[in-house]
Amino acid sequence: MQPIILDGDSLTIEDVVRIARERAPVAIADAARAEIVRVRAYIEENWLTENAPPTYGFNTGVGKLKDYAIDQADNDRFQRNIVLSHCSGMGEPASEEIVRAMMAVRINAFCLGVSGLRMAVVDRLVEMLNRGVHPVVPIQGSVGASGDLAPLAHMVSVLIGHEDAEAWYEGERMRAPDALARAGIAPVRFDLRAKDCLALINGNSLCAAMAVLNLADAERLMKIADTTGALSLEAIRGEQAAFDPRIHAVRKQPGQIATASNVRRITEGSRRTTEAARAVHLEDDVLHPKHSARVQDQYSFRCLPQVHGSCRDQLDHAKVIVTRELNAATDNPLVFWNELGALEFLSGGNFHCEPIAFAMDILAIAMVEIGNISERRLFALCDTTLNYGLPPNLAGKPIGLNYGYGIISTSAAAVASENKTLAFPSVVDTIPTKSSQEDHVSMAPWSCRKARQVIDNMPKILGVEALLSARAIYLTEPVLGGFRLGAGSQAVYDALRAAIPFQQEDGYMQLQIRPALEAVRSGAILDTVEAAVGALA
Repeated sequence: MQPIILDGDSLTIEDVVRIARERAPVAIADAARAEIVRVRAYIEENWLTENAPPTYGFNTGVGKLKDYAIDQADNDRFQRNIVLSHCSGMGEPASEEIVRAMMAVRINAFCLGVSGLRMAVVDRLVEMLNRGVHPVVPIQGSVGASGDLAPLAHMVSVLIGHEDAEAWYEGERMRAPDALARAGIAPVRFDLRAKDCLALINGNSLCAAMAVLNLADAERLMKIADTTGALSLEAIRGEQAAFDPRIHAVRKQPGQIATASNVRRITEGSRRTTEAARAVHLEDDVLHPKHSARVQDQYSFRCLPQVHGSCRDQLDHAKVIVTRELNAATDNPLVFWNELGALEFLSGGNFHCEPIAFAMDILAIAMVEIGNISERRLFALCDTTLNYGLPPNLAGKPIGLNYGYGIISTSAAAVASENKTLAFPSVVDTIPTKSSQEDHVSMAPWSCRKARQVIDNMPKILGVEALLSARAIYLTEPVLGGFRLGAGSQAVYDALRAAIPFQQEDGYMQLQIRPALEAVRSGAILDTVEAAVGALA
């Protein structure tokens, strides 16, 4: 596999996903390597001396201890002490894919040439990533303020080969020195020099890593939601006028336009969503004894493009923010060449994870809304006052003796409600830390983690919608089977029917919901529809 070249400027979300999930290797661009070496050579010649002026993290303590001087002779020990004291994470280990993404983002930040660390340190981190030495990194412990200090310190504890640090190698959890040795990374014990440690641990890389993977999965779920929504539209013989491109063109919202286009493509050629199909009277339709034009459906169907589209636009906004962060220098201090050809050290706050916190809170809210509207559609499929003649609870005959799908729809409601409590924006919460040196924090790691909880809940809601829409079509096949589905809808319905054992009699619900959830979770439902109609927007 060709390596992904890191240059500090062109790393994409898709690149990071390949590194994290496909184990794509990385390499440093030649120009970036040359600049890292040039900057470090100047630092060693001009700044690593006993008479150098106080420079944060070079010859002073860090954080609240910034006013304490560090003797040059003690600097290596100082670097090691920072690593050990900052290995303060808690909770379960981050997944391998998060750790790989975190390492890649950190390496790319160094390629801007403003971090001042040694090239040997960067090369060692590249070697760890490419050879599959994945540090055990507790997922809790960062407030997203001075970067992800604790998580990154755990990464660095493996880089230096500390005897108490742990790493995963070839699926086995072991001591860091053993993992490094088995991967052929030498020397096992590695010493840091001035500025190496701060460059390594003082950045937003854990947050950025989680944000990337969240975005990749959320974008896929958006397309799946368009697909399940389209299948539900077929199930109720819904109106297609609401998806006419002229309506959406005059709203001018790109997400809305894209969503409406997706639904039109999925349902293209559908006869179930025509007036002729709606004119067929279903025996359970007690509200409409005589046919009359429906005119328009309830909002969860009719306003699907507006709601899905708004959520899609929020993901696009988050993607812009996160892509910038992937190519940002986020440690402190940073070093810059001045007009005299000398380096200046500037202390700032690029490590503050506020941009990612906002992006992930917005993403979580968008995903919660997708779950909310999906739950309303699947609710409607079971409700005889809303479903235009479908059996109550989508139960088989005889109704009453058979209960149907009311409880599985309730389970989806439970998950949708759980998601709502995760929509509270973490970024508006702050707690001063480190003697109020960090008096305002972003809480971006929690924004990322709760967004992941929402994302992990989404297949449970969309899977139920897929199940119930397919069930509704199945039950009405004897009467409406002559009205074909759209090309994409038919492909999805056929795949679901092949996997789900529908019958008239109530059956063990787990045998039906598991394949529906897996079709969403694995992305198989998206693969199916795109094979039929081409890639969705």
